[in-house]
Amino acid sequence: MTAASSAFAVEFDRVTRTFATPGRRGARGAASAPEDRPVLRDVSLRVRAGEVVAILGPSGCGKSTLLRIAGGLDAPSAGTARIDGTAVAGVDARCAVGFQEPRLLPWRSLEDNVALGLPRRLDRAAGRDRVARLLDLVGLSGSAAQRPREVSGGMAQRASLARALARNPGVLLLDEPFGALDALTRLRMQDLLLDIHTAAPTTILLVTHDVDEALQLADRVVLLGSEPGRPGSTVTSVTDVPGDRPRDRGSAELAELRAELLDGLGIDRHGRAHGDQRTEAVPALPY
Repeated sequence: MTAASSAFAVEFDRVTRTFATPGRRGARGAASAPEDRPVLRDVSLRVRAGEVVAILGPSGCGKSTLLRIAGGLDAPSAGTARIDGTAVAGVDARCAVGFQEPRLLPWRSLEDNVALGLPRRLDRAAGRDRVARLLDLVGLSGSAAQRPREVSGGMAQRASLARALARNPGVLLLDEPFGALDALTRLRMQDLLLDIHTAAPTTILLVTHDVDEALQLADRVVLLGSEPGRPGSTVTSVTDVPGDRPRDRGSAELAELRAELLDGLGIDRHGRAHGDQRTEAVPALPY
């Protein structure tokens, strides 16, 4: 850490992000002036070094925007984002980003794709060694020479994760990294991420729609949402997740936290949105 930093690896200090929306057309076809609408409003959050924090919220609430601000891929309209005590200004080399899709170059081998994440200052021999260690860590040593089209989606996502780690980042920003995978592969990737965090306890900020994934991986779960009559999302709750990882997915304690988080997302224990008064199951369609 730098002398200016504290124990916080990531900080959001009253971050607001607005986007211009087109003006509305009146009865005579005249358009009003565009207006700025906040997606994020006064978001304040501190993430400790080595901590895993999951961000939950409804679609469109600004979760990915918050992640982009942390990595310098977007800038706040107001407020400040800091990494290791220093304000983020442009793309930040202290962060690495993992996306929902692997985004591998199809003409390169998995080994060469991982090498794209290496810092430029690293000499060739050290770079080859780091790539080899990362491929081994994610279980791809035997597939290093294969190209993305020759491997499964889970293997491609593992290569993408290795590429993000190649820079040896202080902060790993993961935007729904397992959302496109099948359920079983997703569980395996969650376990892999826990193994990686144990081997190299990087600070992780994870955006997900999956409450169970958040409870399995995170030290804390942050819920983003809007307040009645106030546009833009802000932090509505922060939940500490008890117990060491890996956690018992079937524990009563996690089940209770799951119900609380779903309630915060507007969903009841039966998976229905609040206000849905149906008492009977929806009949199956005849095809």
